Amino acid sequence: MPIQYYIALAVTLFCIGVLGVLIRRNAIIIFMCIEMMLNAANLLLVAFSKTHAALPNNPLAGIDGQLFVFFVMVVAAAEVSVGLAIIVMMYRNTHSVDINFLNRLKN
Repeated sequence: MPIQYYIALAVTLFCIGVLGVLIRRNAIIIFMCIEMMLNAANLLLVAFSKTHAALPNNPLAGIDGQLFVFFVMVVAAAEVSVGLAIIVMMYRNTHSVDINFLNRLKN
């Protein structure tokens, strides 16, 4: 499959994620959009790694991008756990997950 299809899919996913972060006000949906943008970057890492492998006859060629994706997923899991804890605390204080109510947390 040509690399252009992967690039088009990743750009589409990333644009949907950016629009979701900019337009939506629900903290959980914003988190899901950030994860969508990370997955778009992961898709490009794997696609470019497999396409531009140094040794084409080596079965382990192109594994570099997959290793980077693994580390990105580990960091994203940590980010989600901390972010969801913050959202739960925000919900306990304001009884809403609307990010416009974040000003109430300053007091």
